[in-house]
Amino acid sequence: MKTRIVLTLLVAWLAGCGGGSDGNAVVASFYPLAFAAEQIGGEALDVRNLTPAGVEPHDLELSGQDVRAIADAQIVFYLGHGFQPALEDAIDSTSANGIDLLAAVRTRADDPHVWLDPLRYAALALRIGDELDRKPEAERLAARLRELDGDFRRGLSRCERHEIVTSHAAFAYLARRYDLKQVAITGLAPEAEPTPRDLEDVVRRVRDVGATTVFFEKLVSPRLAETVAREVGAGTAVLDPLEGLTEEEVAAGTDYFAVMRANLVALRKALACR
Repeated sequence: MKTRIVLTLLVAWLAGCGGGSDGNAVVASFYPLAFAAEQIGGEALDVRNLTPAGVEPHDLELSGQDVRAIADAQIVFYLGHGFQPALEDAIDSTSANGIDLLAAVRTRADDPHVWLDPLRYAALALRIGDELDRKPEAERLAARLRELDGDFRRGLSRCERHEIVTSHAAFAYLARRYDLKQVAITGLAPEAEPTPRDLEDVVRRVRDVGATTVFFEKLVSPRLAETVAREVGAGTAVLDPLEGLTEEEVAAGTDYFAVMRANLVALRKALACR
């Protein structure tokens, strides 16, 4: 309720300030959608990523400038299912042209992490291409994603283990695509804290499957992953859910494909793939 009141006040203030829509301005809710829009739109398209580098997108808070960018944008690309509720409220409050890209793919209930499956991400790219009237560019990106899918299929086809232990439940689509099983310490919200009973159950499951690696992610504290790893005598490693890049990664020119290929290397090592 507080968020809606603040947004209502911001919308009223923006209306009084005037402003107009920029025909080349596109807003993307977080990194994977911004990356796709930039790859498809090219230099002629001004893409604004609402989630700054190093910020967990679930925790997105909007400034007045953000709300104005949403109101003025040609298109706002986002993922629904309550992934970023402040953004969904802002789209509703400003009557912005919001495109929920989850409508382009089949999804699991309440799980928006479709970009971690290269083929579902390709479907998102094609929908972005339709909206931007840049279908050839979108198809080129989709072709690269199909190639990435082939790399994952080959790389994960012969593994001693098939269970991936993750700090939060972001990898269900990736696991299902490549015949893996996700064992998650917490649920879909990375900041969620498991109860002691839940933690005991996870430790028991990790022991049962014989996992040697507990994965954590860069934008969230590794504390829980380290706790589980200590309990079962496992190591830890990064498996990046690509919800955003760090400032260092942005400066180094890292992109979606580089991170996903690093994820593949980490998975192959953890699962003892040949």
